[in-house]
Amino acid sequence: MRENKVAILVGSYSLAMILGALFFQYGLGVLPCEMCHWQRWPHDGAIVAGLGGALLYLVRVIDRDALRLLVWLALLLILTTALIGGYQALVEWKLGAGPSSCTGPRFVLGASMNLNAPVVRCDVASWRLFGLSLAGYNFLISTSVAVLGALLLTKALRLPYAWAR
Repeated sequence: MRENKVAILVGSYSLAMILGALFFQYGLGVLPCEMCHWQRWPHDGAIVAGLGGALLYLVRVIDRDALRLLVWLALLLILTTALIGGYQALVEWKLGAGPSSCTGPRFVLGASMNLNAPVVRCDVASWRLFGLSLAGYNFLISTSVAVLGALLLTKALRLPYAWAR
């Protein structure tokens, strides 16, 4: 598959994941924890590397080799967010220890402390579907997209002719 289509695929996937996370946060009121924010950062980078790389290739600022490098970077970033999501899912299932900043005591007494601030813990899933939290779904789907993108980029997986042009 051509590099520009893989770039658009992975960049669009990360954009959809960020828009989905923002919908859960602002539309449904599912507040993100610290580790949830950690998972968003690699998606942000994958959007820039994937969609930005495809745009730069389209306007002929970069060549195919540079685009291929940006696509590999986007895939690495998607794999990174998947691993963070897997780590958080293990923390939520109490199979591993999470960072003390979001699983330990939440308040440090101080002069300007807001006791009305919502407490969002990393070891408690705010939302589940079929037993998996958003972090678990991020792990499964992002891992799948990273593997699929790598297979398409290395041409180990062939799609029908219309997609391959």
